[in-house]
Amino acid sequence: MSTSLDQRLTALDEAAGLAEGRLEPEQVQAARAVVERAGQRLGLGVEATVVALAGPTGAGKSSLFNAIAGSELTAAGARRPTTSTTTAAIWGEGGGPLLDWLGVPRRHRLDGGGELDGLVLLDLPDFDSVERSHRDEADRVLELADLAVWVADPQKYADASLHDRYLKPLASHHGAMLVLLNQADRLQADALAAQRADLVRLLAQDGLDGVEVLPVSARTGQGLEELRDVLARRVTAREAAVARLAADVGRVTEPLARACGEGRAAGVGRSERAGLLAALQDAAGAPIVVRAVAASHQRQGSLAAGWPVVRWGRRLRPDPLRRLHLSGGEDTTKALERSSLPRPAPAKQAQVSAATRTLAARAAEGLEPPWPSLVRSAANRSEERLPDALDQAVAGAELSPSRPRWWAAANLLQKVLALAAAVGALWLLALAALGYLQLGDVVPTPDVEGFALPTVLLLGGLLVGLLLSALFRWFNAIGARRRARRAAKALRRRIEAVADEQILLPVGEELAARERLCGALAKARS
Repeated sequence: MSTSLDQRLTALDEAAGLAEGRLEPEQVQAARAVVERAGQRLGLGVEATVVALAGPTGAGKSSLFNAIAGSELTAAGARRPTTSTTTAAIWGEGGGPLLDWLGVPRRHRLDGGGELDGLVLLDLPDFDSVERSHRDEADRVLELADLAVWVADPQKYADASLHDRYLKPLASHHGAMLVLLNQADRLQADALAAQRADLVRLLAQDGLDGVEVLPVSARTGQGLEELRDVLARRVTAREAAVARLAADVGRVTEPLARACGEGRAAGVGRSERAGLLAALQDAAGAPIVVRAVAASHQRQGSLAAGWPVVRWGRRLRPDPLRRLHLSGGEDTTKALERSSLPRPAPAKQAQVSAATRTLAARAAEGLEPPWPSLVRSAANRSEERLPDALDQAVAGAELSPSRPRWWAAANLLQKVLALAAAVGALWLLALAALGYLQLGDVVPTPDVEGFALPTVLLLGGLLVGLLLSALFRWFNAIGARRRARRAAKALRRRIEAVADEQILLPVGEELAARERLCGALAKARS
């Protein structure tokens, strides 16, 4: 049984750690207190059994304590609280460290070796005492005792202070308690039987059906032998401490387990994930960057393969990617810490928030409170850091693949054609100058198919260069669209990584924590 208790305590300790910050602090603290108390109690061994006599003023606890001990160990009174501190009677040689832990200084050691050897009997102050310190002492020791023996009398056995404050809250401890109807000698047999039956009925209403009820009389000794037999069985079995601690585990586990419910989390839906990614891409400025990538590619292509005469005009225009402080061009592949993209507009931030809430609500669908709010909080945990994370994701994306090889060949061809046109133009100028000087016949001019070679060079270089420039511009447009698609994929991957790290991972961790918590609580309850 103690092995099973150890496993339950381990599970409860794990559950308390997972419940910290998630479930009610009072419930978590109660679970931690039980784990700590159980560790201390089991560390002291189970050879001794702590039995606490508890009851209201005038019930006769001290008289029973003396009767069981067989000597006057403590003063007894019928009408006023005479017990102000806890008194212990110890059968046998042990119990010293245990009583130190219990904080009971008043001790009486009795001869051991009999059937009660190992019993530590405590006489508690009245739990309804007019002295607050007496009530606090009774409550403190009752939290630590292995077996609670509730002493009632014919006048107070139905008092609400006993049933509502103590017995009902301890319904799970029915195996760790015993109820005595003291002063039985004051009643006739029929009246005693009726009161005992009524007490059994009240206990059943408290959730304590099956708890043993013994009529006793400290004055006449009625029922004391049966009481000693019951105590002897509990002491000999050495299971009272384990049973009490097991009941404590069950008591603190139950309210925590209610948060688990019977439902299962729906998890993150595909459509909700897609909606979140779309909102994040829009907030990150991915469409702006994709357009800038396409424009940058066309600009670089025009500079590489365009008509050389007009390239200088394009050089005056800034590169769209460089203007955003993003990696554009073959000489810049290192991501900067921040881009020049504008911060997300409030409308886009609202779209991200709405998509995040929708995803969290779907993920926690079917769960009992407080899990929907916990999952939503996990999803929004990085809300303030999200814009910077998105910007860094965009800034770190690889947007500048290697230059197309045909650009170099096209550039060389355009330069050759431009050179040919320039040679033709200069040749014609020279011929015009010679003609002006009436020396045109001195220098012969070759022709090609009836056209003067300088004219062919000039017009051919210009026309072919312009035609190739238009053709290359068409090729560059195709390349720009291809590069834009690759950039869109790269941005999507990096934004997905941000979504996973900042939103989806915390949501998954919260759902996983619930699964572990509920699993640990199930073990603690078993």
